[in-house]
Amino acid sequence: MDFRPKKLAEKYGLSSNTLRNYEAKGLIPPAERSSNGYRMYTERHEAHLACIQAMAAGFGMEVTSEVMHCLGRNELNEALWIVRDREVMLHREKASLDQLVRELKSYSEGSRAHNFNQHLSIHEVSSRTGAPKSAIRYWEQSGLFTAKRAPDNDYRLYNEAHLFKIRMIQVLQSSVYSEETVNLKQSIASLELENIEHAMKLSESIQAYLHKTIKLQMRALYFLYRLIKDLC
Repeated sequence: MDFRPKKLAEKYGLSSNTLRNYEAKGLIPPAERSSNGYRMYTERHEAHLACIQAMAAGFGMEVTSEVMHCLGRNELNEALWIVRDREVMLHREKASLDQLVRELKSYSEGSRAHNFNQHLSIHEVSSRTGAPKSAIRYWEQSGLFTAKRAPDNDYRLYNEAHLFKIRMIQVLQSSVYSEETVNLKQSIASLELENIEHAMKLSESIQAYLHKTIKLQMRALYFLYRLIKDLC
């Protein structure tokens, strides 16, 4: 079955220009031309578009572009390993967040004491969270949190509550850009540093987002497998 550009684009909520851009960037195969010079797309192009949309929702457009370029070069195994790398990353982020939720619950229940008066240097924060110092400075400049300054040397001073925020931010670092992730980051920014209950609720909201993400990734894998199967 052949599709005119406008018909195929509308089926996937795209513009004809976007369809042409996908073709120009190598995300879908080149279109055949009709006798009068019009582009004609086929079910093969439709399968590529379905895969792109599903992949973009679960993995983001950057990863999707890498995968589609691999498929275009017939590097099927490389495409699968790119996807698997992102799946492993999501699993690690979930494990990190699960640990944070457990810690916050222990603080909330009183089985673990917190000390928000203890000052930590940026080096100590980096060491305890694994976040590069440059990233910590960038997140502060972006307004996600604010550190006090030492009066004698103007060095940044953090406390245990900053660690909560930084660990939440880390979980969302590789997330697909969306209104939901923007709202979650805004919630992190507005979170009162020493409000354990709100921190726990926000962490649980991020957990729900990760659960949603893995479902989107599973759906993306279905479309990717279907496309690879047709290419083999």
